[in-house]
Amino acid sequence: MPLAIEQVRRMRGGAQSQLMHCEDGAYYIVKFQNNPQGTRILVNELLGARLGARLGLPIPAAAVVEVRESLVEHTEDLVIQLGRGRARCQPGMQFGSRYPGSPADTVVHDFLPDEQLREVVNLGDFCGMLAFDKWTCNTNGRQAIFFRAKDESRYRAQMIDQGFCFNAGEWNFPDAPLRGLYPRHRVYESVRGIESFEPWLARIESKITEAVLDEVYSEIPPEWLGFDHGAIEKMLEQLLRRRKLVRELIVSAWKSSAQPFPNWG
Repeated sequence: MPLAIEQVRRMRGGAQSQLMHCEDGAYYIVKFQNNPQGTRILVNELLGARLGARLGLPIPAAAVVEVRESLVEHTEDLVIQLGRGRARCQPGMQFGSRYPGSPADTVVHDFLPDEQLREVVNLGDFCGMLAFDKWTCNTNGRQAIFFRAKDESRYRAQMIDQGFCFNAGEWNFPDAPLRGLYPRHRVYESVRGIESFEPWLARIESKITEAVLDEVYSEIPPEWLGFDHGAIEKMLEQLLRRRKLVRELIVSAWKSSAQPFPNWG
């Protein structure tokens, strides 16, 4: 479990996360238990990261990060902004999403011009993430960042922010055709039909078993769940049953007025 030793800077977004340097030498985007979106967002992030990793998707490595009270007390900017004031970030076990390298050496973008976007090394992974987002009912638009590894001349995408999977704090699955899509549909130009999603559809159906869900569930810190054990167990049961629904959900997106797959034959 990484121990946070330094706050680097505040990040944008409703969860008011912080970029933090940890004792293991890595940097993490940290979401705190008392973030404005609630502790279920932390649960969603950890579940999403662990399940995405099982499917081979480019989701940043995730960890439960310990932030001690002494660090909060001695860091002025470790606060949560509220409507008419602010509160200190709550110490304890937080969710951490690993930053790609050191912020001093790695420039991260959330937007690329069309020419560079089309040249992204792992552009096909956007199809895999759509299958994942349909399965988990991500009610936020797909978010991604882009960076270049030291030995690469082209950008690589990472899929960030799984907090609104499972319908954020609701833990249910109100499916809709446009949910989970990346807003720039150019990333789906390679799609020729449902077969373009097959590698990931097969993995969702075969690799995510009840035992896998139980293993991931066991990693969630109890303080993130409170008295919600029954609610999350019910949600995970639904998630398991949804595995074979993903094909139908992708076809619904194709048939929508947005026409996200311009080359679907």
